Amino acid sequence: MTGIYLAGAILLVILIYANRNRIINNVLLILFGILQSIFTIYQCSNFRNTELEYFTSDSLGLLFLITLTIVGLPALFHSYLYINRHDESPQSRSVYFAAIVLLITSIGAAYLANHIAVVWIFTELTTLSASALIYHHRNKLALEGTWKYVFICAISITFVFIGILFLSLSLSGTGSSDLSYANLMAKSDQLNPFWLRLAFLFIFTGFTAKLGLVPMYTAGVDAKDKAPAPAGALLSSALMNMGFIGIFRLYTVIALTPLHHWANIVIFVSAILSIFVATVYMTKVVNIKRMFAYSSIEHMGLVMLGIAAGGIGYYAAILHLILHALVKSSLFFQFNQLYRVFQSKSVAYVGNYFKYNPTGAIVLLIAFISATAMPPSGLFVSEFLIFRALFEGQYIFVLLLVLLLLTIIIWAFAKNIFKILFTPVEGFDDSHVPKISPWESLTQYVLLFAAVWLGLNPPTIFVDLIKESVMLLQN
Repeated sequence: MTGIYLAGAILLVILIYANRNRIINNVLLILFGILQSIFTIYQCSNFRNTELEYFTSDSLGLLFLITLTIVGLPALFHSYLYINRHDESPQSRSVYFAAIVLLITSIGAAYLANHIAVVWIFTELTTLSASALIYHHRNKLALEGTWKYVFICAISITFVFIGILFLSLSLSGTGSSDLSYANLMAKSDQLNPFWLRLAFLFIFTGFTAKLGLVPMYTAGVDAKDKAPAPAGALLSSALMNMGFIGIFRLYTVIALTPLHHWANIVIFVSAILSIFVATVYMTKVVNIKRMFAYSSIEHMGLVMLGIAAGGIGYYAAILHLILHALVKSSLFFQFNQLYRVFQSKSVAYVGNYFKYNPTGAIVLLIAFISATAMPPSGLFVSEFLIFRALFEGQYIFVLLLVLLLLTIIIWAFAKNIFKILFTPVEGFDDSHVPKISPWESLTQYVLLFAAVWLGLNPPTIFVDLIKESVMLLQN
């Protein structure tokens, strides 16, 4: 089925790109949505199966694939609305739809890849497809954001490639050249620590461009700002999860070696710096989409703190990633409606949103509560567990520092959100404000309530999948 999915998706990408008819493009987009859904259901029913030698439906890949589909289908729907309302040229529409289909396909394949070189290949494909989405508006700012994204991602993917070379050198003394994760774990006690240390540094640094961590977080911020909001939703959720999986699968190997503590130190430094950077920018940001992007950096820092702290932190990190994907994508989907009302991305020119779109304003309010991990947000549970892991690991100073930084972030986030929701904009002419259908917010309500449900009352199978994902780390 994996072969059929990849071949079918690539065929649809080619047909969408080559076709200029609006109706046919919409039909092809629907067909991909069906294909994505069938593929996800198939992987659920064929759990732990390996196909085409390089793709395995393990617990972590399956969790992220389901999350991708849950977020990806609304992204396709909101992309359809976005393209239709902007009266795009046939070429622009075809390029956008082809790019977003390729992005979803590449992310899904990377989740299931059981070989680091295969993950590298699909990571490169996400860079190409995301670049087309970032450049969609074809103006000076979009060009600047695209080149910056391509440049930083080119460096990051080179780092990952160099890391893979070092990883192969660490394996050379074992009599094997197989870089599959299963073989790396089986040979973990024979890996050369010098080359393995270098491999982790380069691979970790390379994947921070996708995950949104220091040092390569900057590419993602500009990308989420310049890309259309439905694409930004994927870049802030599913793509970040792909960056995590690129790091986490190698970390699972490192955890079986004497380098485990050293790797945790590297992760701690990156995570704390990421939260600090997010805090600094959140206090002064006025661009709404960039505010959402810096919030994502903060959350990825928290995720990696959970990994470095260990214990219950492993479980909390996976849970946090999934819930964050649901919440952050809902914020980006809602931004489209916000922009239609005010025609601005700046907090200074947006306000009193409750007056013009009460259904959407409630989405923003619930999403803010969720993103800042206030009860009853599901993210409150995962953040609490991360703090618990830090406390149990006796990282008290780190815990206190993070709590201080998060307090500042919540204040900065709240200041802007409540300005958007309740404060009237001086001189704003509301005579031409479009009427927005409440049904456009339905997907966001579903995503937000799913995040609450999975956090507060997770199904047993969901909990078991997360536990199995981190089982090797807890032995």
